[in-house]
Amino acid sequence: MDNNTYMDNSTSIKELLMQVNKPILAVKSNGRLNFSNNDLAKNSSSSIKAFAPAVRPENLGDERFKKRHSLTYPYIAGAMANGITSAQMVKTMAENGMIGFLGAGGLTIKKIEENIIDLKNTLKDKPFGFNLIHSLGDPDHEMATVELYLKHKVNLVSAAAFMRMTPALVYYRVKGIHEDENGMVVTTNNIIAKVSRIEIARQFFSPPPEKLINILLKKNLITGQEARLSQHIPMAQDLTAEADSGGHTDNRPALALLPTMIGLKNEFMQKFNYKEPLCVGLAGGIATPQSAAAAFGMGAAYILTGSINQSCIEADICEDVKKMLCQAEQADVAMAPAADMFEIGAKVQVLKRGTMFPVRAEKLYKFYQSYNSFDEIDEKSKQEIQEKMLQTTFDEAWASTKDFFQKIGNIKEIERAQTNPKHKMALIFRSYLGLSSKWAIQGIPKRKMDYQIWCGPAIGAFNQWVKGSFLETHENRKTAEIALNILLGACICSRASILEVQGIELPMDAREFKPITKKELLRFF
Repeated sequence: MDNNTYMDNSTSIKELLMQVNKPILAVKSNGRLNFSNNDLAKNSSSSIKAFAPAVRPENLGDERFKKRHSLTYPYIAGAMANGITSAQMVKTMAENGMIGFLGAGGLTIKKIEENIIDLKNTLKDKPFGFNLIHSLGDPDHEMATVELYLKHKVNLVSAAAFMRMTPALVYYRVKGIHEDENGMVVTTNNIIAKVSRIEIARQFFSPPPEKLINILLKKNLITGQEARLSQHIPMAQDLTAEADSGGHTDNRPALALLPTMIGLKNEFMQKFNYKEPLCVGLAGGIATPQSAAAAFGMGAAYILTGSINQSCIEADICEDVKKMLCQAEQADVAMAPAADMFEIGAKVQVLKRGTMFPVRAEKLYKFYQSYNSFDEIDEKSKQEIQEKMLQTTFDEAWASTKDFFQKIGNIKEIERAQTNPKHKMALIFRSYLGLSSKWAIQGIPKRKMDYQIWCGPAIGAFNQWVKGSFLETHENRKTAEIALNILLGACICSRASILEVQGIELPMDAREFKPITKKELLRFF
């Protein structure tokens, strides 16, 4: 046998599957099944039993999505708040043909601006974006963030945690919209929405609400032409179906969520006859080649990862947290109250292994639900709250909380708390929730039991996949290198599936792919 002809053994087939830029032929000759990336069926005694085409990483996903955002690969490093998705992470994704969104949620306007200037100066025309998170209790901050993006011409945002369209979000989308010389509507600012509920997806796939357009028009924030043209575009051209993810999540199963969102996309394309196609990607639980291949196989235009990136060297979070993430298994996560939507009972998914945060946060929420003021709580529970969670007196915690809201200029919250003891209690409990994520970022040892680490079950699947490889430890985890491994592995899985549906029985380990270094990866791209 020559080097291009392989018998039915796992080593040879695995080698062929990895050569993703070459097709595979399964040919039966003289009663034997051979595999090759050349044509073996040159004589009459040979017959082709199966064929798997080349499936390159750059061919995955939706070509229109990649072209729209100048991407080589359909892969997004999602925005993790408080700058965990750092400028460095965004840079490495852009430099490797992918895109990252800086985690602007929770950052000050000044800090966001510093990152904008850094990324624009460094990346020039390479793709990048910023997060725009819905600020339920502080719409002024949301609008200030939008104004900052408009000022610096940040033309792409990831819209997250929105329950409805807001004036700030609509303002960002509509500002600068115009017609080109051919009469085509051109949008200056684009949104990739992150959504888990179909009623919110409907809003993003629809044109901006006329009620909000009229408000912006009356305030002279947009022109009459921008208002008119706004009804010809969707709020978001692209939408990420967010399944069982870290942070804000409804724990939706991806197998049910993605087809539903794709069906909705098709419905709205017909309903509004948009000139530019809508695209749907998938996030939540994507951590291995198999999960990525499944996403693309179901029709995802792109994939988005989050939890696994948090353990990478570019993530702006302390080394101790990265070590904790590397030890996590799929069941080591739990739901806990969200700081930004505490009062309405919204939840975030977090790591529970090595921290007491989810248990303590849930206790605080139950106290908030059950009592109208801190004074109503029994003495033993008050002592536990002050000593273990707040680690200060309730009055001192209020002084710190009040000072925070004064610094950010949100006097309304202070005034409301001074007349409403239940709201005062909520603000103090929220301060614990908010600070807990910052303690994890900064790595405050005495607060380790209170670390809030946003994380989904994907981290457990990822750790299992990379076990025994160079990616097992956090010191070797690089966001783009992980992404390229997942994409190459997805191509291998896809090619194996194509052969199997044609009746080819592959060896058990044929589709197994363990991570390799970027230098090794490039041999197969």
